[in-house]
Amino acid sequence: MLALVGVFGLVIGSFLNVVIARLPEHRSLWRPRSACPMCGAAIAWHDNIPVLSYVALRGHCRACSAAIPWRYPVVEAATALLFGAAYERFGPTANFVVAAVLLAALIVITAIDLRFQIIPDAITLPGIVVGFVANLATLRVSWVDSAIGIVVGGGIFWAILEGSLLLTGREGMGGGDVKLGAMLGAFLGWKVALLSIFLAVLLGGVVALVLLGSRATGRKDPIPFGPFLAAGGAAGLFCGERLVTWYMSAFAG
Repeated sequence: MLALVGVFGLVIGSFLNVVIARLPEHRSLWRPRSACPMCGAAIAWHDNIPVLSYVALRGHCRACSAAIPWRYPVVEAATALLFGAAYERFGPTANFVVAAVLLAALIVITAIDLRFQIIPDAITLPGIVVGFVANLATLRVSWVDSAIGIVVGGGIFWAILEGSLLLTGREGMGGGDVKLGAMLGAFLGWKVALLSIFLAVLLGGVVALVLLGSRATGRKDPIPFGPFLAAGGAAGLFCGERLVTWYMSAFAG
């Protein structure tokens, strides 16, 4: 069953690559069929097998030999691995389905934010609704915790955004981060969402220090925060409840 979930993840990852490539450009996700962006040649089914085709083609288009971005096999493999981890964590339950939906959204957000430095509303706004409704259906997180999570998760970044505009006249946080925070709150509940945000800030700070220290980026160069929020959200999904329970028992009596 785990192998089947992995194959399913590869297939979904292949579709997520279409979303990543077309959504920011407001193109249809369904038509036309996949083609090489360099020469326009249609991609045959046997050249569109997740990961395997990339390896067989050695990362180049069969028609024009243009390089295929490494993002494609990475997204496919990452989706398969995360879906497999979610199945191990939640088993054949509705919670696994909800986790897979959240993970797929986070993968798309990560890739698009890294590439275009935007977090698409077409993912986060429906995601807020889906997360809240999913918790109503599964009762994994109470609807109250989910509703508070939307307010808290989005409110933290809204406060940062407004505070930065007031003090410096510049946006210290994008509006997409506000909606992504709200989406994480809807799926995870306010306690785990807060933990996820903390982990995201911690990870983002470490990476920023490394990039600045190595001079790979300058102090004024923007660093997209969406991938760190996505990583924090995934960590919260897998172990957030356990960490919150441990913290409450250890430090809150």
